[in-house]
Amino acid sequence: MSLFSELQLLSLELETSRGKALVFADPHIGFELSRGLRIRTDFEEVLAQFVLESNPNLLIILGDLKEPLGLSFRLKEMLLRFFSPLKDTEVVITKGNHDGRIEEIARKFENVSVVEKFILDQKLFLHGHTKLPKGEFREVFLGHAHPAYTFKSGGVAKKVKVFVRAEKFLVLPTINPYIEGFDIREGLKLVPFLKDVSEVEIFLPEGVYVRKVKVY
Repeated sequence: MSLFSELQLLSLELETSRGKALVFADPHIGFELSRGLRIRTDFEEVLAQFVLESNPNLLIILGDLKEPLGLSFRLKEMLLRFFSPLKDTEVVITKGNHDGRIEEIARKFENVSVVEKFILDQKLFLHGHTKLPKGEFREVFLGHAHPAYTFKSGGVAKKVKVFVRAEKFLVLPTINPYIEGFDIREGLKLVPFLKDVSEVEIFLPEGVYVRKVKVY
């Protein structure tokens, strides 16, 4: 599978009143800096190219655009390489727990907004690390939990990223192909308004429904 195809599977395209919206979660740009990797993946440039080729009217990033909590010179360079090609695309970032000082970069681009939450067509978009804001929403899209599920067969176990639905809540996996993800039972505990959910439905990135899963 090509990297472009993988990014497609780990993101969503929604038809909205503002045209086509591309939605993804938890890119964690600069993860190489935090994880001691000595290689350059150029992930931020690949991700920007994916957005350009998807050609959305609106890009919604569900938080944790960056990995390091700080904002080093090298990380700034990475973020600039991501934002610069997207100057003609409206970008909304729902700020995540890793996105400290992200405004210092975002303010250089008139097309980029950083918000705590974003509401469009009665749909709520947010990162997922804080309490659920008050209001009535038809659907809620979030990240933060990095959901993955381990399939076992014949003594072989394989962990796969999944989309998780709990009623009106849809949790997206991390779009970063270099980050594996958390078991859904661990990941959902990180979301204040989902930590008491007892059962969820899981879907493969291809859109295939898998099963209901007890998370307790």
